[in-house]
Amino acid sequence: MQIKVNNKDVNLNFGVRFIRELDRKNGMTLDIKGVEQNFGMALTKAVPALRSYDVAVLADLLYCAAWDNRERPSQSDIDAYLDDEKTNIDKLFDDVTKELKSSNAARIATKNLKA
Repeated sequence: MQIKVNNKDVNLNFGVRFIRELDRKNGMTLDIKGVEQNFGMALTKAVPALRSYDVAVLADLLYCAAWDNRERPSQSDIDAYLDDEKTNIDKLFDDVTKELKSSNAARIATKNLKA
C-alpha cells in the first residue's frame, strides 16, 4: 500500500517489523519496582479502535507501517496528512483494514478481534 505525504510516495508495510514498531510505540507496559516491561499487544488494542474509526490510532498505524522508507515521514507529517481535507479518510480506514487482513503477520489478530 502507498500513500502520498508531503508530495512523496510512502510505502506502507504491515509485516512483522510493523508489529514490532507498533508494540514499541503503543505496547502494553507494566512498571514493577521501577522496571518497565513492554508486553506488546499493541495490534490487539489497535484493531478495535481502527474499527471504531479512531483517527489517532490510524495515524499511529500509518507511521509504524512506514518503517522501511528511506525518508520516513514524521508523526507530525502523518497527522497533517490525515488533517488535510483532500485525504479520503473513509477510504484510508478501509484500505488499512484490508491491508491488515491480508498481512500474514497481522491477519489472525485482525480477523479474530471485533470492535
